[in-house]
Amino acid sequence: MAKKISKASKKVAKKVIRKKTAENKKTASKASSQKSSKVKLLSGGNPQIAKADGDAPIQAYIAAMPGWKSNVGKTIDKVITKTLPNVQKAVKWNSPFYGVEGKGWIINVHCFTKYVKITFFAGGLLKPKPPGISKYEKIRHLNILETDKIDEKQLTDWVKQASKVEGWIP
Repeated sequence: MAKKISKASKKVAKKVIRKKTAENKKTASKASSQKSSKVKLLSGGNPQIAKADGDAPIQAYIAAMPGWKSNVGKTIDKVITKTLPNVQKAVKWNSPFYGVEGKGWIINVHCFTKYVKITFFAGGLLKPKPPGISKYEKIRHLNILETDKIDEKQLTDWVKQASKVEGWIP
């Protein structure tokens, strides 16, 4: 013989189910947002982003750059993308790379503890040369500190020049 469930019991059961479902949705939502925002920072605060081609991994890297460095990353990406609308993008070795078809990778970005480094793989050929020197004559760097203002006009000029010469072809 089946037991009859009273109307009061049904109401209580529905409330419990609704409450548990709402709690589960909140927990699932919270867990997914924590997973998506949890990027491991390597030494110097450099985000660990899996190797991948395209804009999405670059944007994930920029979003994961700590503090003021994220704004620097956004500015660098904006200048490069505006200057070279067909630029090829990839994250390799936990760093954004920007390239031009037939010229190879021309620019790389990397976070360090106190600065963001922009590497120009053919920087030795640019006029004026970016100020940071390398053990390789052809490579030059621009280190951007928290207190620095990015000279977007100069950066744009270097990006244009770098796109016309052969960069790094692995």
